[in-house]
Amino acid sequence: MVFKPPNSTIRLHAIGSVEGLSETLRRAFDPSTDFEPIPTPNPNDWLAVHLETGQIFNDFVKSKPKQLNSLQCRIYFQPVGEFPKSQSPSVERLRDYAAAFYQMEVEILSPLTFRASRVTTRINRLTGNRQILTTDVLRLLRKRLPADGFCILALTMEDLYPQPSWNFCFGQASLVHRVGVFSFARYDPAFYGEARGLTYQKILLWRSCKVLAHETAHMFGLGHCIFFKCTLNGSNHLEESDARPMHLCPVCLRKLHFSIQFDVLDRYRQLLQFYQAAGFAKEAQWISNRLRKISQYSNSLDL
Repeated sequence: MVFKPPNSTIRLHAIGSVEGLSETLRRAFDPSTDFEPIPTPNPNDWLAVHLETGQIFNDFVKSKPKQLNSLQCRIYFQPVGEFPKSQSPSVERLRDYAAAFYQMEVEILSPLTFRASRVTTRINRLTGNRQILTTDVLRLLRKRLPADGFCILALTMEDLYPQPSWNFCFGQASLVHRVGVFSFARYDPAFYGEARGLTYQKILLWRSCKVLAHETAHMFGLGHCIFFKCTLNGSNHLEESDARPMHLCPVCLRKLHFSIQFDVLDRYRQLLQFYQAAGFAKEAQWISNRLRKISQYSNSLDL
């Protein structure tokens, strides 16, 4: 199995025709020089192991993905287990990030204990850490999705596994039932027996925001991206997850915009504020550059 990165013609085809769109949207979906093409994968990377043909915008629309509506308009977070402040990302800050990324209201439900949730657990033979079975969590979430919920997502600091034959997974989601679960456990250096550095909390939040954005996007029908470096790229390991950016490429941004119909500039501005407050300097600079190019008012744009 050999994955060949798509060329520029294929990448433009994946974005789709932008005729009839506003000037702002045409600029927003223009790949220009801000989006790097996806590289050839290394031997253990996602695309070296998983055969994926990619999901172009036109095929996404044909699939009739669920779109935001007035009756089901909120994202719900369901914390599972404990979130010790010194070791975990702030659930409140993750809520703020999701609200900016998806331009939706996000609400946090009361935490569930393992005793109350009755999910299957095991001890991973390689790490010695407890893991919870994702399918049990997804089944539980289906019963807890509020009537006004677009989706409900379980967050946990416990490691996950999707079936007995798997070592672990970062997360799993069901588009049909609008439920998902993802873990931040492996983003903690202590998980691997390493010391937590001075920037531990910042790195943990950065990694957690990435998996949050990635897994939630599946709720809107977005598949893995094979066209650009994108937060929707698949990942097989932590190094590969760290390498993918926090932003959506033009293909995936257009899909999400189709489903939610947000104001592209407002979304970028809110993300900029979050990145600046979180100390994500690289991401803040990328957003600033993108805003200038889309607005074409670099001298007067209020950032």
